[in-house]
Amino acid sequence: MAGQGSGGNVLAALCSFFIPGLGQLLQGRLVRAAIMFVLAAALWFVFLGWVIHLWSVIDAAKFKPAS
Repeated sequence: MAGQGSGGNVLAALCSFFIPGLGQLLQGRLVRAAIMFVLAAALWFVFLGWVIHLWSVIDAAKFKPAS
């Protein structure tokens, strides 16, 4: 994926919109994907999961691979 604003990042952000962490997983960031998914799942029980869910979407959209 080319970087911020690329089609790959848009796809990753859309994936994270539906399942938190899926966009990061698509980008190959396994640890970040697991953190996003677990935090969102845990916090949905106290009605704060939407914060992590939104963070997951934004993080996937703004990702820039290391050069």
